[in-house]
Amino acid sequence: MVKFICLDIDGTLLNSNHEISEKNKAVIKEVTKVRNIPVILVSARMPKGINFLQEQLDIHEPIICYSGSLILDKEKNILFSQYIDNSYIKDIVSEAKNLDIHISLYKDDNWYVEQLDYWALQEKEITNIEPNVVEYTKLLTQWKLESLGCNKLLCMGASENIQKLRDILLKRFDKQLNIYLSKPTYLEIMPKNASKTLAISFLLDRYNIEKSELMTVGDNYNDMDMLEYAAFGIAMGNAPIEVKNIAKDITLTNDEDGVAWAIEKYVL
Repeated sequence: MVKFICLDIDGTLLNSNHEISEKNKAVIKEVTKVRNIPVILVSARMPKGINFLQEQLDIHEPIICYSGSLILDKEKNILFSQYIDNSYIKDIVSEAKNLDIHISLYKDDNWYVEQLDYWALQEKEITNIEPNVVEYTKLLTQWKLESLGCNKLLCMGASENIQKLRDILLKRFDKQLNIYLSKPTYLEIMPKNASKTLAISFLLDRYNIEKSELMTVGDNYNDMDMLEYAAFGIAMGNAPIEVKNIAKDITLTNDEDGVAWAIEKYVL
């Protein structure tokens, strides 16, 4: 019996046009309003990139942001937050610049860039969020004084350069940070002790729900831990083969209402 549903957003809940289909909306409405089952949105996105989707779905639950390094309750208060150490950020920014890679910094509900280059403009168009343009030297100095860092770093660039950066950072920070490709041109970096699974486990405790009653749906490598963790871990039809191989079941693609199909099969 499924009593708690956690959905990835990009490539899962959203179709290729970055929209929630009417079918997915209808099924999620039935689950939340008729069955009273919580639906939690779980993403590498910042809060601003999740809140408007919650509004579209009329969901009033906590959200898991930055792949687990930030959890907000339904009133948008911080339940959990984990920051990347300032010294690590400085080194990563330096390495990224050496490889001509764009790097974005995310802290709480703010997105920082040094300039509105091609990658920043592309991400702005996808998310419909306006970044703060700042000089990183000044920003990092301020964070150091406040003993703070950021929840996430996003590196964007040519795939061969992104792979080089990944190899460099894994050798240097594998024990301190979670470093993974979300697509060939995107490298995402989060605190080591933050993950989608840990964030979901945190919420299960708050709701007093067992792991055996959990459904998770995702499409990418950073969803693998939550798919393995859940009793009902469902991979999207558009997921890579490695993700499909560890899932309990495989649904349709994100352009075929795969989320609705999975919920109808296991919940309704």
